[in-house]
Amino acid sequence: MRSAFAALLLLAACSARSPERTEEAGSSRGRAAPAGEALARVREPPGPCLPGRPGAAAAELAVAATRAREAGRPETALACAEEALELAPRDRAPLRERALALADLDREADARAALSRLLAADPDDPATLLVAAELHVSRFGDRDSLEAGRDLALRGAAVALSGPRADPASAPRLLVLAGMAENDLGRSREALLHLEEAVALAPRDVDALYERGVALFELCRFVPARRAFEKVLRQAPRDPWALHHLGLIAERAGEDRRARELLGRASRLAPRDLRPPVELSRAAFETELRRALAELPEGERAALVGVPVDVEEIPAYADLTAVEPPLSPSILGLFRGPSLGEPCLAGEGPDCRSIVIYRRNLLRFARDRAQLSEQVRVTLLHELGHLHGESDEGLRARGLE
Repeated sequence: MRSAFAALLLLAACSARSPERTEEAGSSRGRAAPAGEALARVREPPGPCLPGRPGAAAAELAVAATRAREAGRPETALACAEEALELAPRDRAPLRERALALADLDREADARAALSRLLAADPDDPATLLVAAELHVSRFGDRDSLEAGRDLALRGAAVALSGPRADPASAPRLLVLAGMAENDLGRSREALLHLEEAVALAPRDVDALYERGVALFELCRFVPARRAFEKVLRQAPRDPWALHHLGLIAERAGEDRRARELLGRASRLAPRDLRPPVELSRAAFETELRRALAELPEGERAALVGVPVDVEEIPAYADLTAVEPPLSPSILGLFRGPSLGEPCLAGEGPDCRSIVIYRRNLLRFARDRAQLSEQVRVTLLHELGHLHGESDEGLRARGLE
């Protein structure tokens, strides 16, 4: 994800007990940690946030935390935020900095708990809602976090745009986060509404312009999507994600030379996020697919009798737009036709079902040859699920998203 009020406030349930009662033998609270584990968790005490300033106020310490985080020193930022909270335990600024620092340190469980504390302190502060939405959408990114982040962002935008606590400057970013979440959840039509509003408020905001382009791309509106990404590049000529999407659009238009050039530039600018595709010829890819088919259980092979499984390079526009809303151009596979047990439509004939696997999308999706082999099988199982009548939600619950 380019950098995903549903956040749960955790209430500790305490049971009354007499002071003399000790933990029972089987209690996880009373159980000793394995040898060495407790010591491994011990950290060196942090030094003072502002050396030589022992009387620094909480606000000064919060500013120091912000500066340390923005300088790429999350440990220092965390120490400064916690020092500030010793002086002012409900001060929103250090609470925000503490949550952000914990996320930067990849301490997700602690960051989530810090967000709960932050939202409990002031659930209607636009700056607080912005931090909470940012972490849920851009850092955590699982489906539940995206849903929560979307709700937090829309709530923050409403507060920021009107009322006694209005903060119009934060509204565009909140709307962008709502759009990012909707795009990642596969709801780009809703995303586009939020992003159009963000662009209207901040016409030169690169993130708003880019994410709007993503929504248009996902909705298969390729001509306006191209214009949107070109507008991003006029403001940020080296934006790798805009270059990447322009490359995908050129590929769909049959402009292979331009597509290779744009996709190559994007990969060179962001090699960790936009890796070059796995190299595998069409013949070798088809061999991989035949191997995956041969490894299916006998019942699944029987279900595929009369159901061709083909390889195509990228999804055809007609297939993407055969449903409403359209399918994503980045899909890895597609099942066409009614599920087993349902009749073919008049005029389709008996062979109305088929599965197609998209080679270029899979080569771009996979990190390496091993993941490609695995993802071919996952994609095949996903489309087989549709053949049996399973929904996307049911497949997601089975780990076949």
